[in-house]
Amino acid sequence: MSIKHADYVVVGTGSSGAVVAARLSERSADTVVALEAGPEDKNQYAHIPAAFSKLFQTELDWNYLTTPQPELADRQIFYPRGKLLGGSSSMNAMMWVRGYAADYDEWAQEAGDEWSFKNVAKYFARIESVEGASASDEGRGGPLHVSRQRSVSRWTLDFLDAVENAGYKRERANTPQPEGFTQTMVNQNRGARFSTADAYLKPIRKRTNLNVITGAHATRVLFDGSRAIGVEYLKDGATHVVKAGKEVILSGGAINTPQLLMLSGIGDEAQLREHGIPIQHHLPGVGRNLLDHLVSLIGFAVDSGTLFDAEKPLQLINYLTRRRGMLTSNVGEAYGFVRSNPDLELPDIEIIFGAAPFYDEGIGVPAGHGIGLGPILLKPRSQGTVTLRSSDPTAKPVVDPKYLSDSDGADRTAMLEGLRVAHRIATTQPLGGKIKKFLQPKREQDTLEATLEDALNWYSHTLYHPTTTCRMGTDADSVVTPDLKVRGVEGLRVADASVMPTIIRGHTHAPCVVIGEKAADLVRAVSV
Repeated sequence: MSIKHADYVVVGTGSSGAVVAARLSERSADTVVALEAGPEDKNQYAHIPAAFSKLFQTELDWNYLTTPQPELADRQIFYPRGKLLGGSSSMNAMMWVRGYAADYDEWAQEAGDEWSFKNVAKYFARIESVEGASASDEGRGGPLHVSRQRSVSRWTLDFLDAVENAGYKRERANTPQPEGFTQTMVNQNRGARFSTADAYLKPIRKRTNLNVITGAHATRVLFDGSRAIGVEYLKDGATHVVKAGKEVILSGGAINTPQLLMLSGIGDEAQLREHGIPIQHHLPGVGRNLLDHLVSLIGFAVDSGTLFDAEKPLQLINYLTRRRGMLTSNVGEAYGFVRSNPDLELPDIEIIFGAAPFYDEGIGVPAGHGIGLGPILLKPRSQGTVTLRSSDPTAKPVVDPKYLSDSDGADRTAMLEGLRVAHRIATTQPLGGKIKKFLQPKREQDTLEATLEDALNWYSHTLYHPTTTCRMGTDADSVVTPDLKVRGVEGLRVADASVMPTIIRGHTHAPCVVIGEKAADLVRAVSV
């Protein structure tokens, strides 16, 4: 067994972890070890934007499956998570969506004013390097590229025209309270993916006080009494230990972080005893309150011009020589926010559009040209769990999102209305005159309502945004305090999507980068 020493040990190098490791290593006197279970991000598909789904169900994917979901025809839902340098930021659709100011203000209600939008907005200014920004614009010069798409599909433009003709408005991206539709801003640099590994880690890998260890699967946090003193991990078939002189920060995400806490004896004591795990601290909130964005796409056949052609020679040449063309697409090239009920104060549904036959989550070979669009449930009432399958740290945890399980059926009602909106837009000119038969669902039912119900039951899946399984708050039932410290122990914090008190209206990558920046400041006890 080899033992290393550092001031800080960071577990995970994804949307939050890469940020934490980079920021903590800015002080040359502090040593940092970052553990990444997956390999370096050398796979070409981690860098070609339109190819991200080719990483699904590979060795670069944790490749989870949920438990059977009773409200979704008892299907097990595929649950990909990035297992490589950059984590899921190396495998996502690169959508940079800040969310609503109201989302962060909801966080502030649970965790204090420092998490309000007024205070969180400062971090966006630190993070974003916005393509085309003037020297005085917010976000100028940050480490993370936020760019416009280089080769927008004509289908995306038709979609946005149809949106307006259907009575919805267009607007710029990332306003504090979105009320319409927009082209997607993406994390790309010259047409290639720009992950948090690209932004935060690669420029500083030569720092002598930073050691990034890939292929290092964390198995438990080590304690001396109530204080976290290090992390045990597996690498190349052997067990290793890295000791932490100051703190351990867990950034494995909303699935892996609660699993690691439970493997380390922090969780509901009844569940831990069931698996023979010694109790470090009874903290029943670990793994509870799982919130996720459910998406349900409907698809239509079209004649040409979709990502079905993305791998043809002309597109490959265009990408390799100019970093333009279909391969620069993030697939979800446009989106917008709507209300499933006009009485709602804020939108609860996002409609996403892709100029691609992105059916079955892009796995396999599509039959031909197609487009897809559909609703995302932004504020689900249904809450799920992450629990242990066994005490074996290499065993996959049990993921049960409990989609559409809320007692009054509000989530299902909202999704069906979102599907109606998506269909209304798809059948409005100019899209309406160009689409053909349904490709998803594969068989059109006797009525539109039955077809949309079929789409919801049989073709819904995760939008890859699990959150809230180690939620922060000021109440005793929360897992971490507002400064991200795990309750009941010392020297241990969590910085990833699991700490969100509520799920964001939008996409989780941007707020996770904010959480990483904020966590580093909290650890260093400095302010923006």
